[in-house]
Amino acid sequence: MSIRTGNNKVQYVCRECGCISLKWLGRCPDCGTWNQMIEEVKSLEIGRKSSQTRLPVEAPMPLAGVSVQPARRYPTGLGEMDRVMGGGVVPGSLILVGGDPGIGKSTLLLQTAFRLAQRGLRVLYVSGEESASQIKLRADRLGGSPPELFLLCESRIEEIQEASRKLQPLVIIIDSIQTMMHPGVSSVPGSVSQVRESGGALLSLAKSAEGPSIFLVGHVTKEGLLAGPRVLEHIVDTVLYFEGDGQHGFRILRAVKNRFGSTNEVGIFEMGVEGLTEIHDPSCLFIQERQKDGGGSAIAVSLEGSRPLLIEIQSLVSRSYFGVPQRRVSGLDYNRTCLMLAVLERRAGLILGTQDVFLSIAGGLAVSEPAVDLAAAVAVASSLKDETIDHETVVFGELGLGGEIRAVNQPERRIREAARMGFKRVVLPQHNLNQLKPQPGDLALTGVNTIREALAALLS
Repeated sequence: MSIRTGNNKVQYVCRECGCISLKWLGRCPDCGTWNQMIEEVKSLEIGRKSSQTRLPVEAPMPLAGVSVQPARRYPTGLGEMDRVMGGGVVPGSLILVGGDPGIGKSTLLLQTAFRLAQRGLRVLYVSGEESASQIKLRADRLGGSPPELFLLCESRIEEIQEASRKLQPLVIIIDSIQTMMHPGVSSVPGSVSQVRESGGALLSLAKSAEGPSIFLVGHVTKEGLLAGPRVLEHIVDTVLYFEGDGQHGFRILRAVKNRFGSTNEVGIFEMGVEGLTEIHDPSCLFIQERQKDGGGSAIAVSLEGSRPLLIEIQSLVSRSYFGVPQRRVSGLDYNRTCLMLAVLERRAGLILGTQDVFLSIAGGLAVSEPAVDLAAAVAVASSLKDETIDHETVVFGELGLGGEIRAVNQPERRIREAARMGFKRVVLPQHNLNQLKPQPGDLALTGVNTIREALAALLS
């Protein structure tokens, strides 16, 4: 049973899923994670006071009698941000932005606050991690301080609510939700109960009459998931992930949940000295440094959301001097790469069991869709045979375990992107080619059914 000390009760809460236990457990019974149960002290007096609070009750009304206002959005001024959010910020929405430490979440939201404030919209930036002078130094580096941008270095929820009532901002940015403290919870900031209650209080603020739109910065765990209880992702309107490789300057903003728009859009930025710069033509950026006369390189068309990207897949195959050959992959799924190598050896007759294989996507981009399978397989074969693929050829298709080349979605969009970038030939699955309408221009389309046909068409 739980331990009581005066007016307090001790309980254990899982930091991953919020499961509550009366005793400490090494493994959470709900989510199965180890060593995530932390001790929290719950005040019984606070619980009694909250139980006596009665919220106003609204009478049920017929759905036909509900009035609907026209959807309004406030463009942020960052085109890539507006693309991901469906056109801009919806008034009264609650948006959660997650990402690895140091990836640029605060920079992204501070630049968003700049653009909104420059358009005369009042923005309140609340920081629980930095002082006002530290934020001012970063603001000067990013480009200035518009008069409609206000700072508040505070972590207490009641003070933020009071500042919102006095200032009446259109947008509030909370950096971060893990530093906020709710007066009704006695645990430390960042705990499951604090994050849950603070998120609920900010949700009530956003959904009140003429409430502001609120951005919440959320930290992620080592597994890449948003820290705190899963209920936080359920109550917000939009969940955005800011991704990227710390060794490269490219950043990708993607939506995994959006009640007011599509989740099939991504925004691409580049981190520089003066903050984040929007990348309007990422295909040109990712392939501009490719070598045109070297083996082991293939150009693929990947879809990030609804945006086609031309990427360069590089491969290096060399003789192995150890009993077990090395397999090193960057930007591609490791398990899928191992399957692809097995198909090449079994179905295409390539001897790879004695070779070290290294695969990488140039530019630090990470791609998970199967449409790049064929390009990766062709790059490996090109490096093994030391033969060059025509630099004006683009390849896409999914590789099956039987060596067949399977169709992919939206081939027309991929072909148009290849034609726009000046390529002359596209090698694609035969099934996609059979369903395509005649393509204008001088772009040559070559359909293949198997991996052997693809290698013969590209390396002969």
